[in-house]
Amino acid sequence: MKKKDIKILLVDDEPDILEIVGYNLSAEGYQVITAENGANGVKLAKKHNPQLIILDVMMPEMDGIEACEQIRKIPGREETIITFLTARGEDYSQMAGFDAGADDYITKPIKPKVLVSKVKALLRRFKEESASANVVKIGDLTINRDEYKVINNGEELILPRKEFELLSLLTSKPGKVFKREDILDKVWGNEVVVGGRTIDVHIRKLREKIGDESFKTVKGVGYKFVV
Repeated sequence: MKKKDIKILLVDDEPDILEIVGYNLSAEGYQVITAENGANGVKLAKKHNPQLIILDVMMPEMDGIEACEQIRKIPGREETIITFLTARGEDYSQMAGFDAGADDYITKPIKPKVLVSKVKALLRRFKEESASANVVKIGDLTINRDEYKVINNGEELILPRKEFELLSLLTSKPGKVFKREDILDKVWGNEVVVGGRTIDVHIRKLREKIGDESFKTVKGVGYKFVV
């Protein structure tokens, strides 16, 4: 994808940030769309389908954390790169951002040239991940999404479709905690789920086949794949 085809959505309530950062990104050849609050940012994310979204955390009407959560719920925006641009450096802010679905975190103030370099790195990483997205390798585990094939320690495993999709989801972002409701939505969708422990049963079966240590339960929240 050429630079001129890449859309970047910049969401910040500070006019100076929108002007300076927007100018520098436009000068690099990117299409820049701006919004002055989280609510408008969500609307523009839905309308324009940007490849990268830069969100401030503290904003009126809707803050960046909530905006990020809302954007991730928009069909087709699950893989959009989202990074926070904020003056807040507390661990809580960063954890809240990642929990909401952010991919990265940039602390203000930042020099425009440094920000542009960061943007290039994020887009490059996304391009590389997209190119190899159908084959995931984590240690001795290989998941081929095209062929519905899983190889663990050199041995090919035959997994039922839902087990495969659950494993594929958890390994798409190792270390990230996937909430139970998100797992149900992404793996089972609108299908009728019999019993509230459906996820637990599938996790138990994956533990038996791949290894108990690879899956961690986060009590009251969900599950994550541990590298």
